[in-house]
Amino acid sequence: MRNDPGHARAGGLRPSRRLFLGLPFLLGWPAFAQERPVIRAAVLQIGTVNWELQTILREGLDAKHGFHLEVQGYADGTAAHLAVEGGAADLAVSDMIWLSRQRVAGRDYVMIPYSRAVGGLVVPGDSTAQGLADLRGTKIGIAGGPLDKSWLILRAYAQAQYGMDLQAETEQVYGAPPLIYKSALRGGYGGAVNFWHFLARMRAGGMRDLVSVAQAAGALGLDPETPLIGYYLKESYLAAHPGLAQAFYDASREAKDILARSDAAWQALRPLMGAPEDAEFAALRAGWLAGVPRRGPVDPAGARAMLALMAELGGAALMGPLRDLPEGLFADVE
Repeated sequence: MRNDPGHARAGGLRPSRRLFLGLPFLLGWPAFAQERPVIRAAVLQIGTVNWELQTILREGLDAKHGFHLEVQGYADGTAAHLAVEGGAADLAVSDMIWLSRQRVAGRDYVMIPYSRAVGGLVVPGDSTAQGLADLRGTKIGIAGGPLDKSWLILRAYAQAQYGMDLQAETEQVYGAPPLIYKSALRGGYGGAVNFWHFLARMRAGGMRDLVSVAQAAGALGLDPETPLIGYYLKESYLAAHPGLAQAFYDASREAKDILARSDAAWQALRPLMGAPEDAEFAALRAGWLAGVPRRGPVDPAGARAMLALMAELGGAALMGPLRDLPEGLFADVE
């Protein structure tokens, strides 16, 4: 939700100042207000993207960059996607593969880079494993199912690095991220694959990294800077508001810069983070910052290479009719 200071900055001049501007200005006020487009962001109520969006609001970065941000909380990702599709919201967050599939299906979604954080594999703190080959014969907990993108990349890495079929040589247990998190902390697995923010909590609970997706991607010749997660808006909406994609991206990057250097900014977010323990708070902060991609346009070659690997490993079940990077997927931002 927008706090009062953020709302005041986004709304324009204070009423007391308008009194001295005269009738001509007051008559022109509605037109002035309409020049600032509204971006209604549909996000999970407890999603980590709120950390950046709330920083934009708290720092008044939406007004600074010429738009008005409104954050709408939803219970799940499907509801957020439907809000954008149905016109109840303008912006949401998803991954590059889902957005590519939507664009191939005819939806005019355009992606603005948000994060490259996906996941990795952790093991108990007392595990003797030094690499994926040491997990042969063990049980691996995996959040997101057999088509989880982190799991697919780790499978490709194990094959390339060790000649190991990670799926055939381990036992997989699939479950929701919180279930995998809790079971892993109880010592239920030889290793666990989870989303980045659960991995941060698992590290704070005493587990350690065995291999990250970024490390695996780099070893496979992929560009680890490829932002797999992005904001998206409709191309038609952006066409009606020239320059809005760059304005939002500028606000996003400025929020990232603030979070990279400001302890106070993170303390302001702490109530949203569900991290009462200092170790967990520090791990979440470090994990979020580690996912910040470099600034600039997305390299299409890197994105194509990632999609090609996903197609090889996930097949039609993951990719659907998607065969190549859809033209126009990435917003023209820099």
